[in-house]
Amino acid sequence: MAALSATRLVRLHDALATHVSSTDVPGIVALLNRHGETHVVTLGRQSLESDTPMRRDTIFRIASMTKPVTAAAAMILVEQCRLRLDEPVDELLPELANRRVLKSIEGPIEEFVPAKRSITPRDLLTFTFGLGAIMVWPSRHPIQKAMQEAGVEPNPYLPTSSPDEYMKRIGSLPLAYQPGERWLYHTGSEVLGVLIARVSGQSLGAFMQDHLFGPLGMHDTGFQVPAEKVGRLASSYKTDSRDDTKVGLFDDARDSRWSRPPVFESGGGGLVSTVDDYLAFQRMLLNKGRHRGERILSRPSVELMMTDQLTPAQKQGTELFFGTGASWGLGGAVITRRTELWATPGRYGWDGGYGSSAHVDPAEDMAGILMTTRMMKSPQMPRVFGDFWTSAYQAIDD
Repeated sequence: MAALSATRLVRLHDALATHVSSTDVPGIVALLNRHGETHVVTLGRQSLESDTPMRRDTIFRIASMTKPVTAAAAMILVEQCRLRLDEPVDELLPELANRRVLKSIEGPIEEFVPAKRSITPRDLLTFTFGLGAIMVWPSRHPIQKAMQEAGVEPNPYLPTSSPDEYMKRIGSLPLAYQPGERWLYHTGSEVLGVLIARVSGQSLGAFMQDHLFGPLGMHDTGFQVPAEKVGRLASSYKTDSRDDTKVGLFDDARDSRWSRPPVFESGGGGLVSTVDDYLAFQRMLLNKGRHRGERILSRPSVELMMTDQLTPAQKQGTELFFGTGASWGLGGAVITRRTELWATPGRYGWDGGYGSSAHVDPAEDMAGILMTTRMMKSPQMPRVFGDFWTSAYQAIDD
């Protein structure tokens, strides 16, 4: 029996095609892999400014799909006993030592108390170290303004300061919550990337190349697109601020920020990749840490990454991200309850704000990747994401 229904895969193509236009999603590459069978859909163009069609090897900015990769890199260091999940990071990240914590999230940043304990790698991996995106719009809390002024507020534009300067700015702020108290999105991965670099004595990109990208054959993945590959980079578009029905350029592939070496290699959202490169990472997770006979991670590490790590108290205020049927593992979301066609308990992965989505489903032995050129407008799943995952799961043929 086929792993995927050929007839129903036509539905997947047709569902995605309805989104491809100059005012919705200019271009899409989607990949579905199950039981060794792989299906790829390419639609639209790499940019509205050229006639270059989307290709299977088109390079995309994967944004927060970087986060599971950064978590895997950290777990390699844990396995080497160079990092320990529950030991303080004070020695390696002195900027985070002796933390102050706001008395109240609504209060002035000058009103704080001492942290009850030190920050640990586990706090960074689970996004519970005390700083991150405060999901209140428009911004009204003093800590939000302070993060903006320090240049460390999570936003679509990656940090432009050096890692040391970034940590200095993080260290100048009080924590919004006590370490381990509350899940706050994003910033944990940025700090984790700096921690990996300091522990390893390499740049984050060099460490990932040596321990993940090289062994996995992810030849088109990194924090910069080399000159000889820029022709395969798609442009990125955002909603036009003057007209919500139109798109405007966010990053032009002809002069991309990603064509130049970054000052800050963002563990939270800086990688570029292709669907086949990212599939190699996903299959490694589905194979419990192995890739073509070589062990990249141990089975227990992979299982830890893909297991819900949050308590109900830590999840307060996360409904915009998780709804009622998901939680957070290490570096990615974990489905905890079947609330959708595609929501199998144990499914793991995350979405990228530049318009991408990637999850693995161990129960179905399935990996799916959607890459688009249209940025998300909010943490809530855009319709094209939902249509992709619905179409993927209805194509299962057993």
